[in-house]
Amino acid sequence: MTKTAILGIFAKQPIPGRVKTRLCPPLTPELAARFYQCCLQETVHLADRSDWCTVLFYQGQRQFFRQTFPDLPLVEQAGNDLGQRLAQAFASRFAAGAQQVVIIGSDSPDLPTALIRQAFAALHDYDAVLAPAGDGGYVLIGLRQPLPALFENIPWSTSEVLVTTRKRMAELQRSWLELPGWHDVDDVASLRHLIQRSPESVTAQLAAQLLDETVPDQPSIRPTR
Repeated sequence: MTKTAILGIFAKQPIPGRVKTRLCPPLTPELAARFYQCCLQETVHLADRSDWCTVLFYQGQRQFFRQTFPDLPLVEQAGNDLGQRLAQAFASRFAAGAQQVVIIGSDSPDLPTALIRQAFAALHDYDAVLAPAGDGGYVLIGLRQPLPALFENIPWSTSEVLVTTRKRMAELQRSWLELPGWHDVDDVASLRHLIQRSPESVTAQLAAQLLDETVPDQPSIRPTR
């Protein structure tokens, strides 16, 4: 795989009150921001591989991301909604010479690297690739050419994102492959699921610690080894 294969990671600056607000309560905004920063750092650590070039698409102060991830190329997100930001991110990488672009979020710190490799492999044969999320969205999307119409008038942050995206792909007469799904961490239930399924994850270990501290009367949810 050449460096014309780009993995983009969408990221926000971990500012209390602006990230992981659905974890509050039981977490405080400060703890939720601490959790999100760990989530982002583990995502970057696991996904930054020599098979592709990793680019961080950021929201927030560039200086924060430059200091935290000094070795990663940084591109500021542009657009008024997620659809516009995704369309612009894909367009910018293809304009820079990429032949395959896969984008993931920073809400799945245990996303298997194998899933990313499968996505790039699929783009040799398909126009697009998706990995569904349990909440009706997707944790990964890849394209081999710009497709801005794919991101227009999508009901973002709802359970209809994936269904609408499938319909749009068919309307545009594009071929796509759906990979096995994975999980975002958006609320307390998905946080507990992360702890159970990936006990070796640094983010999962922090999550268990934070829940033990903030919900002390609840039974421990740390998995049994």
